[in-house]
Amino acid sequence: MKITHILGAAALSFSALLSGTAFAADINGAGASFPAPVYQAWAAAYKEKTGTGLNYQSIGSGGGQNQIVNRTVDFGASDAPMKDDKLESANLLQFPTVIGSVVAIFNLDGVDSLVLDGPVLAEIYQGKITKWNDPKIAALNKGAKLPETAIVPVYRSDSSGTSFVFTSYLASANGDWKSAVGAATSVQWPVGAGAKGNEGVAGTVKNTKGAIGYVEFIYAAANKLTAADLVNKAGKVVKPETKAFMEAAAAADWKGAKNFAASMIDTAGPGAWPITSATYILLPKNPTNATQSAEAIKFFNWAYTAEGDAVAEKLHYIPLPDSVVTDIKKAWATEVKADGKAVWTN
Repeated sequence: MKITHILGAAALSFSALLSGTAFAADINGAGASFPAPVYQAWAAAYKEKTGTGLNYQSIGSGGGQNQIVNRTVDFGASDAPMKDDKLESANLLQFPTVIGSVVAIFNLDGVDSLVLDGPVLAEIYQGKITKWNDPKIAALNKGAKLPETAIVPVYRSDSSGTSFVFTSYLASANGDWKSAVGAATSVQWPVGAGAKGNEGVAGTVKNTKGAIGYVEFIYAAANKLTAADLVNKAGKVVKPETKAFMEAAAAADWKGAKNFAASMIDTAGPGAWPITSATYILLPKNPTNATQSAEAIKFFNWAYTAEGDAVAEKLHYIPLPDSVVTDIKKAWATEVKADGKAVWTN
C-alpha cells in the first residue's frame, strides 16, 4: 500500500475522532455449528454490501451460550433454546434466525436408501440394535438386502444444540430413551464414537463403514452422504427435503412459545419431517457496547430480507414466517437498551 493511502486513512480516522463519529468494528459471534454455513454465507454477502464483517466461530451451542454469558462476543448462537431462568439471569434476548433439520446419515456398502424410525434409532444409540440386518430394521425395509455389518453409532462429543434436537426426538419416540438418557445438549451416550461438531460427525461417518450419525441437512448434502428416510408421527415415510421441513415448521406454535422457543419435534402433518428445529441467537439486553449491539441487530435485520432469505434457501434452510420476524423486530426495539435507550428502532 502506498504511504499516501496510509496517511489518508489516518487522516480520515483522526477527522472522525474529532467529529465524534464512531465506527463499528466487525461483529463477533460464536456457537452452534448447525447454522454456521448460513451465517458464513450471510457474512460474505453482508460484508460486500455494507463493509461490515462478521467473525463467527463454530464451537457448538454450549460454547456459544458460555461466551455470551461471559460477554466475550457480541452474540451467542445456540440450537437448543436457553432455559428461561438462565436467559433472565444473564439478561439475554433470544430469537430464532432460520429453521433447519437434523438427518440420520449412514455409510453402508450396497445400500443406497434406508427407512428408519424414532424407536429404532433410539435402540441403535442404546446399543440394543447392533447389526444392520437386525429384524427391526429389516421390517422397515422390506425386500432390501441388508448386510450383517456392525453398526457404528457416531455422536457429538461437544455440547451441541444438534444433539439437543436429536435426543429430543429420540426421547419423544422412545420411552426408555427418555427415562434412561433424556434430551440435552450433552448426554451420557450408552454406545458409539464421539466427534466434534457437525463437521466431525459428517467426516467420521463418511470414513467409517457401517457408521450412522446425525447432522444438520446441509452437512449431509455438502459431504455427499446418504440420509435415511424416516417414519413420522403420522406413520408416513418421508424423505429429508425442503417441503417436509416446511410442513413441520408450519405446524409450530410460535404465538404460544415463550422466548420464541417453538418446538418442531415430531409435529403433526402427513408430510412433516420429524426432526426439525429453529436455531437461535442470544443477544445482551444490556449491552456494554451499544454500537456493536446495534451493528449485530442490523446484520440480522438484513438477514431477514428477501436477499438474506435467498441465501438461506440456497443452503436448504427455511426462512422464518413473516409474523415471527415482525415480533422479533419488536423485541429488538423494546428489550435491547443501553443506558435506558433503545439501541435499535423498528
